[in-house]
Amino acid sequence: MATGSPPVSGDAAERVRERVDAVYRAESRRVFATLVRLLGDFDLAEEALHDAFRAALEHWPRDGVPANPRAWLVSTGRFKAIDGIRRRARFDTLDDVAEQVDAVVEQAAAWDAAARDDEGVEDDRLRLIFTCCHPALPPDAQVALTSREVCGLTTEEIARAFLTAAPTLAQRIVRAKAKIRDARIPYQMPSLADLSDRLDSVLRVVYLVFNEGYSASSGESLTRHDLSGEAIRLGRLLAELLPEPEALGLLALMLLQESRRAARSSPTGELVLLGDQDRSLWNQDHITEGSALVERALRSRRFGPYTLQGAIAAVHASTPSAAATDWAQIVGMYDVLARADPSPVVELNRAVAVAMRGPLAGLDLIDALLARGDLGDYHLAHSARADLCRRLGRTTEARASYERALGLTKQEPERRFLERRLAELQD
Repeated sequence: MATGSPPVSGDAAERVRERVDAVYRAESRRVFATLVRLLGDFDLAEEALHDAFRAALEHWPRDGVPANPRAWLVSTGRFKAIDGIRRRARFDTLDDVAEQVDAVVEQAAAWDAAARDDEGVEDDRLRLIFTCCHPALPPDAQVALTSREVCGLTTEEIARAFLTAAPTLAQRIVRAKAKIRDARIPYQMPSLADLSDRLDSVLRVVYLVFNEGYSASSGESLTRHDLSGEAIRLGRLLAELLPEPEALGLLALMLLQESRRAARSSPTGELVLLGDQDRSLWNQDHITEGSALVERALRSRRFGPYTLQGAIAAVHASTPSAAATDWAQIVGMYDVLARADPSPVVELNRAVAVAMRGPLAGLDLIDALLARGDLGDYHLAHSARADLCRRLGRTTEARASYERALGLTKQEPERRFLERRLAELQD
């Protein structure tokens, strides 16, 4: 007579696989961050992460989904890693293997004790962000490594955000991991005295992740709520840990931008521009909280670029319609922002604001930007230029710029929007 667990039906197994996929999307990078702390190595943690999810696909259909999937995955990944270390023992000295296993077991015991109170566990993901932003690493490597290994962005997504080549970003990530390993940089939160020195890089990473969630660089969806939601969660932790004006300003900026999520696409997933959005759909709780944080940061008189961008977003949020927007105030804020944090993208956004009072003046600014060689491969610059040409009746130029933007964008809702604009011009 056969013994063992009863067979799992195909439908039940499929439901569990879907649950595993959902847990992976929601929790994998947090599991990874904890495994890095427990194992002390990026590559070993990545291998343990995948081993844990493979085990979940094997065990959960038979045993059921555990009450705390993240804790189960961390424990399983840790045991898988210890087994792997022991299997490789024949290539190392016995002392080396024993020392490595003892270190993992010691860290894991502390984690097991803390995991009984999930709310009391220090945020491993935030800890790992600060580790990746260690001053021993170059600033560009800090952001690239954190975005890839902690936040789960692909190398291509990060490269598009930096307007640079993916192989270049990949090399930065490899070198940064090697530096952490060779310099024995600890996986821990810095002291309060050192927090401020790393804050700029950490804020930059969190905002990069938010932007990928707020407007996905590629794919079928306009947004990725998992990324923007995680960025806001980390922003809250930072504001509590170190309530510096720019930490407050970044949290405010993310909340104010996130407030528009429901209005940014139609029920069928089509892109809706700011001026055409139904502002009754904007999240008033986010607006209230974000606006208060902006005011608090501004009162400090020690604010920077994130607070200034948050102040611009607050002007939009407090305006009942696009027509009623105080564009002169927004242009003035962009003038201050351009001095505090000069960049071609800031100049582009300022040009768009200028164009709201006169498209020709905005077009001249964008043409000057493109003539300098800045933003030539940035689809939003060509899309903005096309829109201004369209408004001025310069149809041939508008069509050429829309086609250029269409050739550069990787996001399907944006592609469909640009194709509609082109079709309208042809009609």
